[in-house]
Amino acid sequence: MALYEIDGRGPHYDDLRAGAIASVIANVHRNTKVRDKPFSPLDFMSWNEHSQAGAAAPAPVLLDDPEAQSKLMLTMLFPNKVA
Repeated sequence: MALYEIDGRGPHYDDLRAGAIASVIANVHRNTKVRDKPFSPLDFMSWNEHSQAGAAAPAPVLLDDPEAQSKLMLTMLFPNKVA
């Protein structure tokens, strides 16, 4: 809990770690003749929209102002760091 207060990472990162472990185990036991594409951590997170069948790729957010685009990117990447 103290680490969450410092860097703002929460249960989504825990799910990603668990998905990474599950994907490694699944890829070790994967039948390459049946499934040639390796599993990814997102395949084991049912809440994630990327793992749902038929999910469309999100459209990029592009702004006309380069400064506003940079600020948006920094805010999305580091929400607790940008004022």
